[in-house]
Amino acid sequence: MTLPVTSERVISCAVVVPQPPLLVPALVPGAVERTAAVRDATLAAARALAEVSKQWLAVGVGARRATIEPDTQGSFRGFGVDVPVSLSSAPTAAAPRELPLSVLVAGWLREQVGAASVRVELVAEHADVAECVTLGEQLAAAEERALLVLGDGSTRHETAPSGWPDARAEDFDARVRTALAEADHEALLAVDPALAAELQAQGRAAWQVLAGLARTRTGWRGEVLYSDAPFGVAYHVARWVGR
Repeated sequence: MTLPVTSERVISCAVVVPQPPLLVPALVPGAVERTAAVRDATLAAARALAEVSKQWLAVGVGARRATIEPDTQGSFRGFGVDVPVSLSSAPTAAAPRELPLSVLVAGWLREQVGAASVRVELVAEHADVAECVTLGEQLAAAEERALLVLGDGSTRHETAPSGWPDARAEDFDARVRTALAEADHEALLAVDPALAAELQAQGRAAWQVLAGLARTRTGWRGEVLYSDAPFGVAYHVARWVGR
């Protein structure tokens, strides 16, 4: 089922995307075709978000709680290629700064689909469920109507390098996939932070911020656009529309 994204009755829209550097073609010049499926799905979700609003709110995971304002600029230089990104289409004199990967990807996606700005709220990687819910409830009152949620699933799937796979990864990400498909915020809140940490599922805290926000409204519907672990890491792309 394809969900509508342009309707007077739509009061909120959120998309969940992964944040691997491989989304940026310039960073994977020898593997652009191999990485196309997840990139195409992520860009499709971002375009749908831009149809709802050109001003985005994003949630990503960082070392600590922080707010990154739209006048910020950065670069993927630390990932091998100097690909500049900006969180706003408006000219700014701010000097580029080192930014977490989630912020860089949010800015890159904004540019690719022509959104005007994105404000990024970082949640601490090890934030507990209650902290994530509180932040989500606070963000529910934000002026922006379009929410971008960034984070990867487990890095320990069977396609990971030898010695790294964990048999629990498949079930873990299958549960996340189902929760995203059904817009089941309670199922996302039930994700165990300790297990997520063991499985290196860095997106856990960001997903639970989304769940905290979703609890403040009713009528959410979900759609999964992509869910796979082609390089040992689970990437989920989903869209939630609320009424």
